[in-house]
Parts: sequence; structure tokens; C-alpha cells
Amino acid sequence: MRDRLTISPDGYRRVTFVALLALGFIVVTGGAVRVTGSGLGCPDWPTCAEGRIVAPLEYHALVEFVNRTVTGAVSVMVIVAVLAALRRRPYRRDLVWLAVGLVLGVIGQIVLGGLVVLFHLYPPLVMGHFVLSMVLVANAVVLHHRAGQPDTAPSSRANELRPLGSWLVGWAAVVLFLGTVVTGSGPHAGSNEGQFVERLPFVVRDVARLHGVAVWVLLALALYTVWRAYRDRAPADVLRRGGVLLAVLCTQGAIGYIQYFSNVPAPLVAVHIAGATALWVSVLRFRLGLVSPTETATATKPAVPTGAAVPYRA
Repeated sequence: MRDRLTISPDGYRRVTFVALLALGFIVVTGGAVRVTGSGLGCPDWPTCAEGRIVAPLEYHALVEFVNRTVTGAVSVMVIVAVLAALRRRPYRRDLVWLAVGLVLGVIGQIVLGGLVVLFHLYPPLVMGHFVLSMVLVANAVVLHHRAGQPDTAPSSRANELRPLGSWLVGWAAVVLFLGTVVTGSGPHAGSNEGQFVERLPFVVRDVARLHGVAVWVLLALALYTVWRAYRDRAPADVLRRGGVLLAVLCTQGAIGYIQYFSNVPAPLVAVHIAGATALWVSVLRFRLGLVSPTETATATKPAVPTGAAVPYRA
């Protein structure tokens, strides 16, 4: 009976992939709440309004309520990721802790989401809500990556590219943060007509230009890093991830310019939010691809008995 409750490494990797998709999806639904002006559709928390758990049949309330429902579904998914990590064989402590990080992050998101509502979409709280979402997505990307690695300590490859990959991740985080500053200063505060929401005291044009310059720097850094990978004949999967990164980055930059010069239409803002998540994932996957186990390292390792704990070093 206990054997039936165990999960294989391949099975667990599928679980982590679903968790990653769920966390990315909730970023998209959160963006939909903002661009539709439904941020205060449910003005109370944890209830929706006037002590009611379920939203009334009103557009903005239903949009916000659906987002809260999705959050509940994601909470279940990350709990499943923890339980599956505990039942994975061979057991891996690093996977358990990464899965626990997802649970703690979702709890933090729920609390922060409540504060966003109670403080009427105060921009720094909204920015923090998005930043924490990106931290959660990063956790999920690392968990999925680790779950796909053999149950032995990975050996490094393409080491000369690792510092550049780390710079890419760090600068991508700067770009994302500046994007939240633009959002906090501009339209689409998340409220509907008649609801006043405080904005950041910056000129949108100025912070948008700063954000744009940061994106160009990221593109230059990405181009150089991928070129170095080609020049140094990095493994095929590294080159493939680099190509995906450049494609997503160029697409996201084009969408950003189009929305800026077309008076920031709500549908494009929603697409830009989804693109930011895709860009973050692609940057992280490229960096993680620079450190991976080699086949020869795992081939010489003795087999690990089923149920035994596996020593694993990051």
C-alpha cells in the first residue's frame, strides 16, 4: 500500500510543471483584475462584500472573485507539490524545501492581496504583490528544473557563462521592478469609475523612458551572452534556451513600445503582464541551463535504493 502512494521522479516533474503553470496563470488573472478596473470589485477581505463570501452578480465583483477562486486552486496545487515531494522516491530534501517555499509564498500572496484591498490599491502594496508573484514563479522554475535533474549532485558545465547568466537574472529583476513603477504611476490603477486610487508621484513619460533604457540594456546583455554561448559551443539546450530568451525579450519590448505609443490600451497591458512573466521564466531557464548534470557523472554513480534519502548539492 505504501508503494502505491509513492511517486516517480518523472511523475513529480509533471506535478511541478502544473504548479509552475498555475502560478503563471494567477499572474495573468491578477493583471485582468487591474486592467478591467476590478481591483475593488470585492471591497472587503477575506469576504467579498458585506460579509458575503460569494460575489454578487456584478461584473467587477465577479472578476475579482474569480481571481480569488483561482488563488484558492493554486493553493491546493502547491500543497499537492509538497505532499508529492514527500512521497517521491528517491526522496530529495531540496525538492521538499523548494515546494514548501511555494506554500509559504502563496500564503504571503494571500495576506498581501488582502492588504492591497484593505488599503484601496495603494501602489507600493500592488507593486509588492507583483514582485512576490515573480519570486514565486522563480521558485517554481527552480523546483521544476531541479525535479528534472538526476538524483545525484550536478556537475557544472559552461562555467564561463554563469556570471553573465547571473547578471541577466539580476538585470531582468531590475527591469521588472521598473515596470511596476511605471504601472504605479500611470493609468489602469485597478479601480473603476468613481473610486479614487492614489498613484506614485512620478511622471509616466519619465519612468517609462527609464524602464525602456533598462530593457535595451537587458537586450544587449542577452545578445552578448547568447553570442558567447554560440562562440564557445555551449550544449544545444543552452543555445535553444538562449534563442527562446531573445525571442521573448524582443516580442515583449515591441509590445511595450506599441502600448506606450497607443495610449496604453487595457488589452495590451494585459498581454504585457503575461509577457513579463514569460520573460522572467525564460531568463531563469537560460541561467539554470548553464548548470546541469552531465551524463557521464550520473553513469558512474551507484544505484540508489528505493526510499533512500539522496544527498544533493545545489
